[in-house]
Amino acid sequence: MTSTQQQKSDDSKPDDLSFDVITFEVEEEEHTHEGHKVKRRGIYLWPNLITTAALLSGFYSIIASMNHDYLHAIYAIFLAALLDGLDGRVARAIGAQSAFGEQYDSLSDLLAFGVAPAILMYSWGLHSLGRIGLACCFVYTACAAFRLARFNVQIGVVDKRYFIGIASPLAAIIVISLIWVSRDYSMILDPSSQFMKVTYAAFMVVIGLLMVSNMKYYSFKQVDRKRVPFAVMLPVILVFGIVMYDIPLGILVVSLLYVLSGFLTTYLARNQTE
Repeated sequence: MTSTQQQKSDDSKPDDLSFDVITFEVEEEEHTHEGHKVKRRGIYLWPNLITTAALLSGFYSIIASMNHDYLHAIYAIFLAALLDGLDGRVARAIGAQSAFGEQYDSLSDLLAFGVAPAILMYSWGLHSLGRIGLACCFVYTACAAFRLARFNVQIGVVDKRYFIGIASPLAAIIVISLIWVSRDYSMILDPSSQFMKVTYAAFMVVIGLLMVSNMKYYSFKQVDRKRVPFAVMLPVILVFGIVMYDIPLGILVVSLLYVLSGFLTTYLARNQTE
């Protein structure tokens, strides 16, 4: 074998033969502070552990919905939303951000906020509509998947002050709080009536479409980086008081007001650019 053939043979070999066999390792390419590319193995423990807990909460919610344990299914999705807001902050605080963590978080979000709320709504109120109820719940899940995929490809491109479309955790909170309120006020929002079932089905479609819309919603990501007037705390305390008076109804009302605020935010942002 000539030296040229030997060189070609060496070039065709993979850089790391350890990936030719069964392995449980992750290798990522990262940039150092000097701008150099380095390959590192392993994952960051704490943020991915929190993401796994959120994934478990979403999975448990699905199981609870299938067993008609709707209240525990609601609690599990709420817990997943809290954990979802925590893992990113922990990753940024300890400098443990990674591409693996971002993708893993999106997959966890799809299960906890895309699949679990849809199954909960279908099991609770829309199964009697048959294929129509199934289709409406699937539209919600598909829109959640589209929204998460779009978010991943637009990281670093869009204005961080705004979410483009409703964030999937908020969409899930709206769905489960509606179910919670309907359970508490079943005399008014009777889930057994045909009209309410059709209303819930349409609601799932509308929330799903708002997730993939281009509506702008203020993200509040920059609030914790700057000082605000002390008077800002007064409406915050008022909102907390309203929510604590009736937690399910308060969460639903505040969430819907935030959804409506997107129309105003989008209108003002468009006028500023013109």
